[in-house]
Parts: sequence; C-alpha cells; structure tokens
Amino acid sequence: MRWAPSRLVVQANQLKGPISMLTQGEDVEVHALKERGWSITAIANHLGRDRKTIRAYLKGERVPGVRVRSAPDPLEPFVPYLTQRLLDDPHVWASALFDEVKRLGYSLSYPSFARQVRLAKLRPHCEACAGVKGRDTVEIAHPAGEEIQWDWFERRRSPWGATLYVLLGTLAHSSRVRGVICESMDQAHLIDAMDTVMRKLGGTTRDWRVDRLATVITPGTRDVQPSFVPVAKHYGAVVEPCPPRRGNRKGVVESSVRFVSGRWWRTMTETDPESAQRSLDRFCETVGDARSRRIGETRTTVGEMADVEVLRALPAPYPATIVVERIVTANATLHYRGNRYSVPPGLAGSTLEIHQRLGTSTLEVRSQSGSLLATHHLAHDGAGMVVRDPQHSAELERVVLAQFTTKRPCDRKSPRGDQ
Repeated sequence: MRWAPSRLVVQANQLKGPISMLTQGEDVEVHALKERGWSITAIANHLGRDRKTIRAYLKGERVPGVRVRSAPDPLEPFVPYLTQRLLDDPHVWASALFDEVKRLGYSLSYPSFARQVRLAKLRPHCEACAGVKGRDTVEIAHPAGEEIQWDWFERRRSPWGATLYVLLGTLAHSSRVRGVICESMDQAHLIDAMDTVMRKLGGTTRDWRVDRLATVITPGTRDVQPSFVPVAKHYGAVVEPCPPRRGNRKGVVESSVRFVSGRWWRTMTETDPESAQRSLDRFCETVGDARSRRIGETRTTVGEMADVEVLRALPAPYPATIVVERIVTANATLHYRGNRYSVPPGLAGSTLEIHQRLGTSTLEVRSQSGSLLATHHLAHDGAGMVVRDPQHSAELERVVLAQFTTKRPCDRKSPRGDQ
C-alpha cells in the first residue's frame, strides 16, 4: 500500500524553498523512496526540492554534491583549441597554454584556468608520467652573487633538422637564466657558450656548479679536466662538481631546464637557429625574469632579485678555437652563424673547415688537410650578411662569364610533326 507524507511535513519542507543541489544523504533517500513507490511529486514535496531536480538525480543526470553552474563556463569557448593543443603535445605546460588563451580572450586568472583544465580532464593520460614518483628535496641557501649553475638540454627534433643543444646558465640566488644555442657540445663550443651566457647575465660568480660533464670533469673523479683548468683560471672561478648520483644537487638549473624546455621550446615556432636564439633571449628577459618570488613577506620577481646581485667583471673571452665543417654552396660561400663567407670558385660541394678563435674579429676557412683558403672579418651573428673577398668576387665573375655561349640553344618547344 502506497504511503504519502502528512500535510504538515509537506508544508514545513516547502518553507525551505527549492535548492538545486542534493547532498549524498538526500540522494540516497530519493532513490530509496522511489524504490518504495513514491512519486516524483511526493519526493519533491517531502524534501522541499523541485521536481525537475529530483527527476535529474533519479536519471543519473546530476551528481550529489556538484552544483549546476548558472553562469556560462568561461573555459568553454577555448575547449576545442585546448583539446587539439593537448592532443598535439600532451606535455605542454598549463602556464604556456594560459599565455595562449589569454591572448585569445580568456579573462580569469592562471589558478582558475589550471583548475578548470584539471576538472575538465582535458590533458590525455600518460602512463609513463603517472608512474614517476618524486624524491625528497631540501632547500639550499645560495648567497647573492656566489654561484652559477650550468647544464645542457638537448632536443633531437629541431625545426631545422639538426640536433639542438642549449647551454643554460642560472644564477643560484635569483634563478635568472640565460641560454645559448650551440651546434655541438664539445669543449670549444662549451667555452664560447659559457662566455656568452655570462655576458648576458652581466658577469660571473665565484663558483661554477656543474654536473659531471666529460668536457669539464674527468670521468670517474672530482678532478677538473686538464684542458679546462686554464679556462677556470682565466675567469677566476672555482669549479664545483655535483656528488656522484646526485644530479639534483644543482636543482636551480634543473628547474631552469624544465622551465625553458616546457615554456619556450614546446611553443617555439622559429625555423632556424639564429631566429630561435633571438626568441630564447626575448623569453628569458621577459617571461623568465617576470617569474614571481617571495622573500619572507615581500613579493618580488626573478629580475628584481638578479638586478641587485653583485657579479664579478668578465675578462676578455678565453682564446679557444671553434672548428666546424661546412659544405660549399653553388655561389662559393659557406654558412656560419647566420652569415655567408666566400671561398675561391670551383669548390662547390666540397667540405671545408671554419676556424674561429674566440676573442678575435676574424675567422679562417681551411681545407680538411689544413691549407688556409680564406680569411674574413667576422660579421655579427644572425645578421644575414654575405661577406665576400674582392678577389673571390672577381674570380667568381670570370668563371660565371666564361660559361656563357653565343650558340643558339636547342629548340625544345618544336611541334611533334617537325621532329
């Protein structure tokens, strides 16, 4: 026999007014009363809820404890874009996505954006990342101007085809980071990149913290490589290797590697190393230096902390010699760091060596046997200049003109019937 609630209970509950969200206990009671044969109207009157609400919970369209949003979801217009971006790159940082949707018109803060992306489960599941467990960490005090931490990060799939090597130098106190793109990780390129990074930072520190790089530390020991000792003496730095199997001892630069590779590299659209270097410089000087920091109760930024660090003045660049191989193009030039340098004609397709001694304003072009073929004034990196020796230009012009002929060319467009 069907039982109905008394009129007094109905009137008392109706005084509560309609509430659109049920608690867990009310959801259980709704389903239990429905099993007993109560109508939706009777259940709604008993609980003081709207009939549509009761019906939605019974059909499974609503979840207890979750309130239906009355205002439009601010993330909804960007869901298709975010879904495609995360399908293309499941590991792109949420902060990088926030920068993109902010330019498209997203109006809320980053914490709200990250929470909405997480609740919407837009990021695809990655089993490899889900299985990684963190390690215990501890904060290490770094006095201002005391230490620079160095590390490489490598990406084999660059837009220009060659492997990308980026040396990052990070001030341990302020976390200011600067980077240089290199085509190799040999010692000469390392020295050149270190000098360039320190000039971008504005000086050097007393200590250099490195991982056990084979170009800096003798493998299996804590000793500095004999070939790197003069470099450290030249800059007046003490080289401090990380303890064995304690690579996270240099946690500041490891954080910089994650930050730069996640925020810059994954969103970088440049197609050549010179443009990519300019993009990296802009990123470090703007996004990198604008990162928020807290000292006690005071809020500051990485850039503000770094600006008050006192760094040691830099000497002239250490005179290491960079040697790279290049193939001669049809117009008798070699490409090097965003510029082209001429060689004598007749060498198209051959492989030559470019020698650049750091601290000088010239470069040499040599054959693989060591013969000097050309010497040029070094143009600014990425300037897009063609540096030609006047003698090379005259010789190339004679060769090109000698290939001209006054003979009538073959008639390749004659009708089939005339053949």
